Amino acid sequence: MATARRLAIECTTEACSVALFEANALVAGERQMLGRGHAEALVPMIARLPGRGAAASIVVGRGPGSFTGVRIGLAAARALAFAWRAELAGYSTLALVAAMARAARGAQPVLVAMTGGHGEWFVQPFAADGTPTAALASLRPEDAASMPGALVAGSQAEALVTRRGAGEALAIWPDARALARLPDAALSQELAPLYGRAPDARLPAGTRL
Repeated sequence: MATARRLAIECTTEACSVALFEANALVAGERQMLGRGHAEALVPMIARLPGRGAAASIVVGRGPGSFTGVRIGLAAARALAFAWRAELAGYSTLALVAAMARAARGAQPVLVAMTGGHGEWFVQPFAADGTPTAALASLRPEDAASMPGALVAGSQAEALVTRRGAGEALAIWPDARALARLPDAALSQELAPLYGRAPDARLPAGTRL
């Protein structure tokens, strides 16, 4: 195993991707747009990488996004880190989308808007250096459209700009091959899923665990 190699895993949305880096240089990678089937596609994608993807460190998207996709990515990353005795870190999927937008349009603030659950959108603004300027939120489209930001990126960028009637939209889905664009500060040892909204199922009032 090459000690400088890092494996990136991103399957929090319908865009499932993997990438292998060496000293921040992309060695190989792949992305597939999937409606379903992340569990079946992810491991073969990793296996097609040089050395079957073996790396000294693994970085994985924590969400927000698809409940199932978030969990599949984290489970695969944890299993591989255990098997390879690799370091493990996580990142916000919205931070990666913001980094991809800055790479495309230069260093400037970015509002990220991604598909959420139950008709809502995941939204979060980022500064020109990639630092989030407000907390992640899950909002109805009409509320998301009221958020400021001239550059909007993500799977719902075009819909948000159309609804608001102003701004530039970049339709971007996260891609593990763009991991090197992510600021180092965006990586964290925290590996809890970022679901972006409260769970739909709740215990009846008065129920004790």
